[in-house]
Amino acid sequence: MPEIRLFRRAAAGLGATLLAAGALLTSAGTAQAALPTPVSTATAKTYLASLTVAAESHTSTYDRTLFPTWITISGTCNTRETVIKRDGTNVVVNSACTATSGSWYSQYDSVTTTDASTFDIDHLVPLAEAWRSGAWAWTTDQRKAFANDVTRPQLIAVSASSNRSKGDQDPADWLPQASYQCTYTRAWVQVKYYYGLSVDSTEKAALTSLLNGC
Repeated sequence: MPEIRLFRRAAAGLGATLLAAGALLTSAGTAQAALPTPVSTATAKTYLASLTVAAESHTSTYDRTLFPTWITISGTCNTRETVIKRDGTNVVVNSACTATSGSWYSQYDSVTTTDASTFDIDHLVPLAEAWRSGAWAWTTDQRKAFANDVTRPQLIAVSASSNRSKGDQDPADWLPQASYQCTYTRAWVQVKYYYGLSVDSTEKAALTSLLNGC
């Protein structure tokens, strides 16, 4: 089945994920200050057309602990610390990989901060959304890979208020500020495609409309 092939590809890519993250952590100077660039609008449209359209299911059985976070990515740095360093500017970390200085900009709502502890790491496709879209059938290792994926455009440092506002909503019900909506939509479709997750009919309609405007 396509989903199984995607799961195998995800597992095979976990090593590459860790290596890529390590490269980010050892680079000198200013971090790239962005989540990995998502696929083009044209590619996102192709991906969206191939996604299974299905009603969400297993909503009542969701439990966040089924998605282990955060794991060690490189040295003393876990997933959160890796993304904080990647998405900030002029980030300095201590021996425990805690950011001691730098600046961060939230793409969702234009909030800026010099205190990394005030920012959340958002799962662009929320864990609960993934669960309802097929992750309920995954193994714990597959869910762990999804929850800690620093290679796909799935994790991004944003203001805590925007992350709380978003919750586990899909693009039919919540979107970031207008200037970031195309990037967000392309990333959403890419992540769902890569992991073989389904979309519901309302979600697909919203994604289609958004991509048509990009």
